[in-house]
Amino acid sequence: MQLEQGRIVKGVGGLYTVAAGSTRYTCMARGLFRKQKITPLVGDIVDIQILDEAKLEGCLHAITPRRNELIRPKAANIDLALVVFAAADPVIQPDLLDSFLLSCARQHVNAAVCINKTDLESAEIVESIVSDYVKAEYPVLRVSATEQAELTSLQSLAQGKTVIFAGPSGVGKSSLINALVPDAQMETGELSRKLVRGKHTTRHTELLQVNHDTFIVDSPGFSSLSITDIAAEELPSLYPEFQQYHGQCYYGDCMHISEPDCAIRAHIGDTIGKARYDRYLTFLEKIKDAR
Repeated sequence: MQLEQGRIVKGVGGLYTVAAGSTRYTCMARGLFRKQKITPLVGDIVDIQILDEAKLEGCLHAITPRRNELIRPKAANIDLALVVFAAADPVIQPDLLDSFLLSCARQHVNAAVCINKTDLESAEIVESIVSDYVKAEYPVLRVSATEQAELTSLQSLAQGKTVIFAGPSGVGKSSLINALVPDAQMETGELSRKLVRGKHTTRHTELLQVNHDTFIVDSPGFSSLSITDIAAEELPSLYPEFQQYHGQCYYGDCMHISEPDCAIRAHIGDTIGKARYDRYLTFLEKIKDAR
């Protein structure tokens, strides 16, 4: 049996495109995956059986154990999730942004916040939006796809990593990718033509190779993200700004709601953003209601 190792770069309709070196194979998954309820994901490192070298057809034989896995958008072996929101058009949704950051923390995926379309809002408004995330020590980028100079920090952040661009529809994820990776136009030419017409919506997750060690994943937008599968007791551990005060509350099982001598509540407004803390309380209520 001839096996090649590669990486899944796209999966549509049960067919997976696997990049093995400079060659791309179209592969189906073995029935064993379905029986074991394993779904191959973009970003998976896989062994494929070559079925027809001339037609570049193969079969997914095995999936290498994943370092991590994002549930939405579905992708594996991600070094960084770049959560993209727009400063305006559409307006930023902090609750949706927080939900995605919680999902990343739970899946042990490093995350950064990217505010696009900063040319549409004043610097003061943008800073008021991102101040809580700066306090939480998330990397925060303020960019505009129309200003190449502003993309330098984004290029530096992505270098040497597999970065997934995630966020709602219309925030400019694919525009940023095309601005960052002009060579990707060859692989996403249809997407670029649609962007010119202003009608583009990414419909599937796809991995693009920037250079030998840098990969960018474009993904479909989302308008909601459930956090009710998180246990209430787990929620505080998913807030990085809470961690420096771990063990400092009077009660060992403090949930940081109204307990006396709570170290988290003592720092609201300085090292812990009030708006993010208020959303923490809202999420906690939703989780408890779902239980």
